[in-house]
Amino acid sequence: MKSKPNFVFQIPLTFFITHWFLLAFHGSAESSTYIVHMDKSLFPNVFTTHRYWFESTIDSIKSATLGDSSEQSPKLVYSYNHAMFGFSAVLSSEELEAVKNSHGFVAAYPDRSATIDTTHTFEFLSLDSSSGLWHASNFGEDVIVGVIDSGVWPESESFKDDGMTKKIPERWKGTCEEGQEFNTSMCNFKLIGARYFNKGVIAANSNVSVSMNSARDTEGHGTHTSSTVAGNYVSGASFFGYAKGVARGIAPRARLAMYKVVWEEGRVASDVLAGMDQAIADGVDVISISMGFDGVPLYEDPIAIASFAAMEKGVLVSSSAGNEGPDLGTLHNGIPWILTVAAGTIDRTFGGTLVLGNGQTIIGWTLFPANALVENLPLIYNKNLSACNSVKLLSTVATEGIILCDSLSDHELMLKQRRFVNEASLLGAVFISDSPLLNESRNFISPSVVISVQDAEHVIKYAKSHKKPTASIKFQQTFVGTKPAPAAASYTSRGPSPSYHGVLKPDIMAPGSHVLAAFNPHLRAASIGTNVILPNDYSFLSGTSMACPHASGVSALLKAAHPQWSAAAIRSALVTTASPLDNTQNPIRDYGYHPSQYASPLAIGAGQINPNKALDPGLIYDATPQDYVNLLCALKYTQKQILTITRSTSYNCSKPSFDLNYPSFIVFYNNKTRSVVHKFRRTVTNVGDDAASYRAKVTQPSAFVVTVSPESLAFRYKNEKLNYDVIIKYRKYEKENISFGDLVWIEDGGAHSVRSPIVVAPSGIV
Repeated sequence: MKSKPNFVFQIPLTFFITHWFLLAFHGSAESSTYIVHMDKSLFPNVFTTHRYWFESTIDSIKSATLGDSSEQSPKLVYSYNHAMFGFSAVLSSEELEAVKNSHGFVAAYPDRSATIDTTHTFEFLSLDSSSGLWHASNFGEDVIVGVIDSGVWPESESFKDDGMTKKIPERWKGTCEEGQEFNTSMCNFKLIGARYFNKGVIAANSNVSVSMNSARDTEGHGTHTSSTVAGNYVSGASFFGYAKGVARGIAPRARLAMYKVVWEEGRVASDVLAGMDQAIADGVDVISISMGFDGVPLYEDPIAIASFAAMEKGVLVSSSAGNEGPDLGTLHNGIPWILTVAAGTIDRTFGGTLVLGNGQTIIGWTLFPANALVENLPLIYNKNLSACNSVKLLSTVATEGIILCDSLSDHELMLKQRRFVNEASLLGAVFISDSPLLNESRNFISPSVVISVQDAEHVIKYAKSHKKPTASIKFQQTFVGTKPAPAAASYTSRGPSPSYHGVLKPDIMAPGSHVLAAFNPHLRAASIGTNVILPNDYSFLSGTSMACPHASGVSALLKAAHPQWSAAAIRSALVTTASPLDNTQNPIRDYGYHPSQYASPLAIGAGQINPNKALDPGLIYDATPQDYVNLLCALKYTQKQILTITRSTSYNCSKPSFDLNYPSFIVFYNNKTRSVVHKFRRTVTNVGDDAASYRAKVTQPSAFVVTVSPESLAFRYKNEKLNYDVIIKYRKYEKENISFGDLVWIEDGGAHSVRSPIVVAPSGIV
């Protein structure tokens, strides 16, 4: 195993940060926020509301402690009347004492940083509710997830087996394979299997020397994805103070099996096939694979081939869409019989509080990995320096202060600014940008923060109007509840699928940006400057590789709750219950383009995964292996090509059909043709508890008209199947563009709504 001496990380870091401490100016003691409880029974009748009472209390201590002419004053933050009775306020120690002597005072204590659950995504997905999928599935107990990746770091606390049942399911046929720095004792009741496959890599280069000939992870990727799927509970996890709290996987009671197929020396299809083959043989219930193969037909795609066999056995395969966005048609794993997952942002940001000398506070974005003192330093803003594009100028003029750089919309230019500021060894920097790409970056190697263009106006005004402007920056802050969220990440690959564009891909979107999960503790997690490398047990990673295991974990939960469901049924439940809206109840935005632009299903599929609704979808679109073969036959694949996928001659081509029973619709058109674009036939199965009636509601794609027949469906009993048709026609001639809408089957009484996205696009994008 490659190792790095710890002192390399510790000594330079201490020296580097101490350098800032000695140069920083220490201001006087600051006010703090306190939570104050008041006695509701002593509420004075002179006030009409509790807030007036609290405001009066604050006003009464202003003159008592500071005088009416003072610029400083206590500040009411919140008033409370339900969860508690009282208020929170920014108070000095003297003001706090005055509050304690006020009428009705009960208790006061300092405001505390909230303990955020570190992945947080389970909370963002509402899995932490008192009912729902977590509880219905018993947290995924005894479901086995096979992860196809770069291996695992078995010593991570995420893979401890505390709380796991001590009996592994009898269907499990796998093993814990010994290898370099990996023995069987490293598996347990959580990590029940670990195997490695590198014969393909060795065969491709007979002179290769495999650096870690075992299932041990030397890249960190597999450790991160597997702990995201089903990692155990770990207290105190964080990324250098950011997102501090309790880490856990999406299915924390599921079992894990690692199949290492990704190597520093290469990654080849043969090894991937071997890993997936073994996972199926071992008896896994879900396969999570955060990789893909570009530019290959289905019959040459190892993931397509292996996942067909998995699907036959009821194993759902969850895969990543790729990170080649925002261009269209960059998606991989557009395989009709698997789940393809796009990546979105979450409602959590990491700060960066910029405090100006006049007391004004601005929240910015940063992941600088240290609690550096950048306090009461000169704020430098002038034409010669503000471009931040000259290391020489910055080094000679701005080393003793915080530089305010010019606003930039270009992401690459912003990265250059960061590099120049770091090379100049500045004590602090403020960058200005509204680019959403910056919120996907974690490369903060100098003490700096990014603020919005709107906030920058206040900073510039302050800097210009004061002879000696000053500022401070506070780091290691975490903010939850950011709006809007989610948004389609800029990097997530878009459809249509090059391997087969007749099925809408991706299927859904899941959290993929700044996901905190277990990591190889001997690798770089962050840096300070260019010479201080920081390892960590947990790290933030972004990508569809991070979104995929979220969907894999939810699939494991659904498998535990509905063991009889097919892979297609689970995928259908995820698709038809996904939400196209963000937390402002507006359509999800696309950060790959302008931040205000709404995302199309080619970026987000049906929308953000909604685990609790997927538990009870009402209706499902199921599909059999023969249904997929009918599609392959319609594609005019040869018998041999089909056989490479199906491995069996028992399937036939008597009913070739492009009309796969899929829970979404996509059509390509040519403006020269104004006839019927397409007709679909769909079959839905009632998985509700009893008889139910549904009515169709259609949101029409622009320039097209969608008709549904029949417009209502009446199910007499559970598991009954009914058919309906969808016809998409031109409505009027318009400039070629991508338009989208949806079909929602709404149950009478409102218990269920079953939504399918509709995309109509010009044939030229294929």
